[in-house]
Amino acid sequence: MKKYKIGYTVGVFDLFHTGHLNLLERCKEQCEYLIVGICDDNYVRDIKHKEPIINQEDRVRLINALKCVDRAELVDYKITDDKMLALDKFGFDVLFSGDDWKGTERYNRTEEQFAKVGVSIEYLPYTQGISTSDLKNKIKNY
Repeated sequence: MKKYKIGYTVGVFDLFHTGHLNLLERCKEQCEYLIVGICDDNYVRDIKHKEPIINQEDRVRLINALKCVDRAELVDYKITDDKMLALDKFGFDVLFSGDDWKGTERYNRTEEQFAKVGVSIEYLPYTQGISTSDLKNKIKNY
């Protein structure tokens, strides 16, 4: 039996790579049902100040095709930013996030909010040596 029933994570997942796959597989190892929020194109442009290479519909389709993902769905800025809205929408019992968020003001607040409703946060390490930004740079310099 897995530690959690429903897990949730969110990301852009542009130029899908092994770091993304490692993250999603780690999430699925800990929960029975994994929901993945895919940040919409407006989020990528307005918050990350980047142009997505793969459009939002195709990114959702790619993530939904993975056997470690039970459901992928497009999410907007509000749901990406406010994890309580994500909780209301998806009803998960654990949020998976990158360990670079641990200890930040935003996630300290989220931990406090989640503790009141019995929801956990699991911080997972990033795969070293690969990122979407690195891939974009390699392609640009090729």
